[in-house]
Amino acid sequence: MRVALLGGGRMGEALLAGLVDGGFDAEDLAVAEVDADRRHSLEGRLPGVRVAPNPAWVVGDADVVIVAVKPPDVASVLEVAGPTLPEGALVLSIAAGVTIAELEELAPGRPVVRAMPNTPALVRKGAAAIAPGTRATDVDLDTAERLLGAVGIVVRVPEKLLDSVTGCSGSGPAYVFLLAEAMIEGGVLNGLPRETATALVHQTVLGSGMLLVDGDESAEALRAAVTSPGGTTAAGLRALEAHGVRAAVLEAVTAATERSRELGRA
Repeated sequence: MRVALLGGGRMGEALLAGLVDGGFDAEDLAVAEVDADRRHSLEGRLPGVRVAPNPAWVVGDADVVIVAVKPPDVASVLEVAGPTLPEGALVLSIAAGVTIAELEELAPGRPVVRAMPNTPALVRKGAAAIAPGTRATDVDLDTAERLLGAVGIVVRVPEKLLDSVTGCSGSGPAYVFLLAEAMIEGGVLNGLPRETATALVHQTVLGSGMLLVDGDESAEALRAAVTSPGGTTAAGLRALEAHGVRAAVLEAVTAATERSRELGRA
């Protein structure tokens, strides 16, 4: 399978590195990146991967074209690539807010799959959702899942739910980082050296995530298991509930979802 990536930013680099680590031949991978310094960096970090300044130079022999540029640049990049885009190439877009209808108009006649990944893909722990276009087959979805699966898990949803995915997992890392930041500040407020509080919180977030992913219990069950009646955790949770943390998280996911819908209509 020959894969061409349009856009060599952090997410694009993460995908390419994940594919190489997953067994793809670097010679079957190519990336178009307009920034010269970024191209030089990619050449050094991804030996064997073809790096070019022009999208039209990398898509001509591609089986899959991954659109990984910023949403405002999608139209111009696909217009440049259009004349050399193979008829049967799958177009897989990770550009937030660019709808399947828009992508199908920019790449007429090609199967399209739209995806919403998140930044933990940078450490091969991403969460992505994919939605098929009108021409996409199960084989196309399998291909998209295989590619994005190189940097994390992949779920399939209808396009109408991608905004909810954005609000939940797409924006989700920021919610976790904010909570970690607050926990560190709480440790410092209560006498811990910042370096100590940081190390403890980072490991707490990592370990808690592993319990969720690798264990058989739900988040609710795990939370209950660590909360002894009348204990320290119960006191902390009572303070969180009193300050509306649960409601705030619900509102955050809803607000991010609605903002994603607004951007899609813009």
